Amino acid sequence: MPYQVTRRFEEELCNYTGSPYAVALNSCTAALLLCVEWFKPLTVSIPKHTYVSVPQVIIRGGAKVKWRDEDWEGVYQLEPLSVWDCARRFTSGMYRMGQFQCVSFAAAKILGIEQGGAILHDDPIADSWFRRMRFDGRTEGKSTEDITEVGHHVIMLPSIAAQALLRLYHLPKHNPDMPGCPYPDLSQVEVFK
Repeated sequence: MPYQVTRRFEEELCNYTGSPYAVALNSCTAALLLCVEWFKPLTVSIPKHTYVSVPQVIIRGGAKVKWRDEDWEGVYQLEPLSVWDCARRFTSGMYRMGQFQCVSFAAAKILGIEQGGAILHDDPIADSWFRRMRFDGRTEGKSTEDITEVGHHVIMLPSIAAQALLRLYHLPKHNPDMPGCPYPDLSQVEVFK
């Protein structure tokens, strides 16, 4: 089965980060979107200075964005959720129990492959749901008759997972957070007002 390499990458992600579960996706944006959809919040607070897709996934997930002034490095929380945007952090042993940590593997990030992201977490019920939602709302390998709810097509492709496995094998055990990025103040962008 072609997606076995994706499962293998997820196993190695768990070994590296200390997370009980890892759900590999095509981006950190997809990881954040699935987490917002899982929790179904009414409002989510994020820093004014962040990547533009973060308020977009909150809105697409049916919530309202609340802005906050916060200088952050590496990670920040999507408050009040136990969801963390970890796009600028990826190191061994980084997982914290009870949290949903969304990581990025994009070319400009620490793992640095073509694309990709993952949700690191410890919830077996959420894990089953995330896996169905990333694969069009169905169980991997099953036909469309297996669809129980509308999902997304955001699974990590086997070719990307193979690339990620190779990079992960050569990645240092400990990596510092990426330096802050000069993101604009998104609270001033008209579409988010």
